[in-house]
Amino acid sequence: MNVTELFASNVFNDEVMKNSLPKEVYKSLRKTIDEGEPLDTSIASAVANAMKDWAVKKGATHYTHWFQPLTNLTAEKHDSFIEPSGDRVILQLTGKSLIVGEPDASSFPSGGTRATSAARGYTAWDPTSPAFVKEGTLYIPTVFVSYTGETLDKKAPLLKSMTALDLQAKRLLKLFGVECRKVATTVGPEQEYFLVDREVYDRRKDLILTGRTLFGAHAVRGQELEDHYFGSLKTRISEYMRDLDETLWSYGIFAKTKHNEVAPAQHELAPVFTTTNVAVDDNQLTMELMKKVAKKHGLVCLLHEKPFEGVNGSGKHNNWSLSTDTGLNLLDPGENPENNPRFMLILACVIAAVDTYQGILRASVASAGNDHRLGADEAPPAILSVYLGDQLGALVDSIVMGRQYVPKKAIPGSIGVPESPIFPIDTTDRNRTSPFAFTGNKFEFRMLGSQASVADPNIVLNTIAAQAFSEAVDALEGAKDFGKACKQYTEKLLKDHYRIIFNYNGYGPDWEPEAERRGLLNNKTTADAVPEFFKQENIDVFVKQGVYTEKEVVARAKIQLENYVKTIRIEAKTMAEIVKKDIYPAVVGYTEKVCSAISAKRAVSEKLHCNADMVLAERLSRLSDQLMSATEKLENDLAKVPDPEIEASKEMAHTIVPDMEEVRAYADELETITASSAWPFPTYVDLLYSVR
Repeated sequence: MNVTELFASNVFNDEVMKNSLPKEVYKSLRKTIDEGEPLDTSIASAVANAMKDWAVKKGATHYTHWFQPLTNLTAEKHDSFIEPSGDRVILQLTGKSLIVGEPDASSFPSGGTRATSAARGYTAWDPTSPAFVKEGTLYIPTVFVSYTGETLDKKAPLLKSMTALDLQAKRLLKLFGVECRKVATTVGPEQEYFLVDREVYDRRKDLILTGRTLFGAHAVRGQELEDHYFGSLKTRISEYMRDLDETLWSYGIFAKTKHNEVAPAQHELAPVFTTTNVAVDDNQLTMELMKKVAKKHGLVCLLHEKPFEGVNGSGKHNNWSLSTDTGLNLLDPGENPENNPRFMLILACVIAAVDTYQGILRASVASAGNDHRLGADEAPPAILSVYLGDQLGALVDSIVMGRQYVPKKAIPGSIGVPESPIFPIDTTDRNRTSPFAFTGNKFEFRMLGSQASVADPNIVLNTIAAQAFSEAVDALEGAKDFGKACKQYTEKLLKDHYRIIFNYNGYGPDWEPEAERRGLLNNKTTADAVPEFFKQENIDVFVKQGVYTEKEVVARAKIQLENYVKTIRIEAKTMAEIVKKDIYPAVVGYTEKVCSAISAKRAVSEKLHCNADMVLAERLSRLSDQLMSATEKLENDLAKVPDPEIEASKEMAHTIVPDMEEVRAYADELETITASSAWPFPTYVDLLYSVR
């Protein structure tokens, strides 16, 4: 395999465009992609024809407008290239068909932005994200809007947020005499996941229906020995990862790093960063391909944030940065950040944005699955805070506290052996407990769930950063002494928002009360977090930056709560069904066997005491009764859940989820005292250790 030839071989990328498009058409399209120039619709026919010819050579017979509705998944409707020509057919893709499609929008979530009967929706080509061929179809990345113009997807507001940030960042840079055509956000989302054997998975109804195990006693060996993290890859896993790498590379996805994660059967894939909207498309495609490639290897890829209790869940770290088209990284502090006023102002703006809008940034990653991780000593707390590290932390402390700053420089390091190479020790350590950590020349937002769309948090990040930049420019534009005004404004931001900075252990017992003292939000569940979107000041920031209308903000929050309620309801109903149809009958059958064994022993000798057996039988019987009582309570409480989204989500979070935890506790205890041969489905040992 020649990787350089394989890479992007399925993508209508720049090289293909340059070789297949007329020169003027190519130049016009590049202006749209590189500089944000409006698309010249007159070139659409030429681009469409070149795309079609290229795709047909790759074996494509159909094309689809590939979009991202408000489901966290992608959607596609396939149309063939064939058009009638007398008794025969020709293959054709018109410019109009490239630019605009019209899928039925009636069955996609809208959050009340349109009536169910209003079915018309439009998909519109996103030329900044390259088309590709997959499984005989040309995929054309698009946005998705309703007949009345409301956005019904995640791509359109993401592009709007990128435009807002570009506009405000260029205004800010102009104050420093920096001219550029474009400021782009870049993202590199690390992806964690689990792999389990398909045969074992197929015998777990809860995994099939909900993506996670609703039951399961902890395996006697979990991650205590810390031997799985970065451990050598098992043969089947290695073969899967190799196949996945090659598949991703063929679609131009920069899959870079792969390794075993902390929990048994858990792994991670990390790409090279790229422009945000492309990174979002790439991650959606990556999650789809991870599952498809797994099937080829007799495996199942689990992307749920917490498929197994007792071991770490899975997240998706969002490495976010800002760069100009001239190659300037706006989050690079340089060797002497204390003498870099542009960087310090941008840093202060980002800190201020995260503090001011911590509620919606937390809400952007809220989901039923992610509620299991945040604050669970395996992921960042549910409290937003910013980690700056030793160097920048000391610099900001000196500004806020009014004390002298002593610069810290990178120093050479060695293990003290002559043959060992000298390596540089950075000016700061990393903090894996921080939700929003500065990592040298970017911020790592660590709160994302593993199955989430990367679009949601980046829409918020881009928007709030754009707002902070806009406010900075408004305050500094026209200042007589810009240097002095910039310094004062930067210091004011850092002092006003110092509470959000926390450079210590986010898992420590002192942080939660300290955060409360500082006035930071601690929204532990989706039901608590998402209502932040309904606050007028949070709605206003999206409206001011042209990312959402007020109606669109409210609609998305409603959809998020609806999805949360539906997810918990499905889990609760699945749990009750498994208890009544599988666990309870199995335990009753096993209890009868134990009782029969006791009777047989007594028949042999009346003097034989069976205290241990009797204790087991009584415990099985008692726990079975408690299990059924808890399940009945769960079903009764579920039937009382109200309809409105906010009330329903609160009831799910604070009544139904605790009910489910009680049901699980009884079932998991029963598993530990029931013979393996009698238990109705595979255990954690089977799931976590069956792939060898």
